[in-house]
Amino acid sequence: MLDKKYSFQFFLILLFFTSKIYSQTTIVNQIDSLMNWSHNNGMFNGNILISKNNKIIYNSSFGFADANKNTKLTSDFQFNIGSITKEFSAVALMQLIEKGKLKLNDKISKIFPELPEWSNKVTIKDLLQYTSGIPDVNWKKIKSNKDIFEDLKTIDTLNFNPGTQYDYNNNNFFLRLFIIEKISGMSYKNYVQENIFKPLKMNSAEITPIQENNNIAKGFNNKLVEDKPDFLVGGAFLTTTDLLKFADNLHSNKIISKNSLFELGRHFNQEDTQSALGETKFRNKQLVEHSHDGRGGNYEALMMTDIKNGFSVILLSNNYQGKIFEISEAITSILKNQKYTLPQKEKKLK
Repeated sequence: MLDKKYSFQFFLILLFFTSKIYSQTTIVNQIDSLMNWSHNNGMFNGNILISKNNKIIYNSSFGFADANKNTKLTSDFQFNIGSITKEFSAVALMQLIEKGKLKLNDKISKIFPELPEWSNKVTIKDLLQYTSGIPDVNWKKIKSNKDIFEDLKTIDTLNFNPGTQYDYNNNNFFLRLFIIEKISGMSYKNYVQENIFKPLKMNSAEITPIQENNNIAKGFNNKLVEDKPDFLVGGAFLTTTDLLKFADNLHSNKIISKNSLFELGRHFNQEDTQSALGETKFRNKQLVEHSHDGRGGNYEALMMTDIKNGFSVILLSNNYQGKIFEISEAITSILKNQKYTLPQKEKKLK
């Protein structure tokens, strides 16, 4: 009787793990079918990585690394992640705050007294929440990061009183970089390399401008014209694996504290604004969801983590089609064992 009892328990355990393996295989097959559909119908050229319960379950490449379509993409290729790069500047500021070198409510004039009167009103927190009121970058005058700082000196009026409204623009981002350089005594590129990329073993991650690199996926449009190189400091090129390393370590408080993560995830008033981390949801100051998208030329990027359900989805493309949200939504439904809709190509008007 004892042997039968243990045999039955073993059978139940075996049945449990077999059903679990079968379920995951079904999920992976569905995702693979979805991605092949998306690629074959001209809606995705790029790399994808999905992790579930801290294990990578899907890691694949679709399409080409250049406009000439001579080189097939592999998981080793780096992509421009657009505005997701802003998270590195936010994390860097919080690291300096944790070290006691800055405070969230420090006025910009404390760091840069040479800036106009408005710098006495704008705080670091305003830069993180896009509530500074500083007008956007005057791109017609800009050829370098130095030009951006010089142009900040010419601004005499804010668009609104700091902390009262929301306006997502890049002067908030570039001012963060200037502060990091001034306080740390390092170039922004070197600071991120030494304090974020190296500790997290993000071995292929690079801040722009990028020197010659054979593993850069070149952005290109539907007419097969390649993007021009990014000449400003602050952008980032990463593999899907390195972006997952960053997300996992950020969420588990390995590079900044839980309180710092909460501060960076705060939205200004309404939910349709972006935090320094893009879109976030907290319960009792505990992060439960985090997503951020980026666009740079013909590059588009999306990283999404559902901490409650234990999965992350990363999509990086070098041929903009505007379909990564639809693809991500379908993947999320598959991971939750829900019905999903295939992304559809837009019909051209005659």
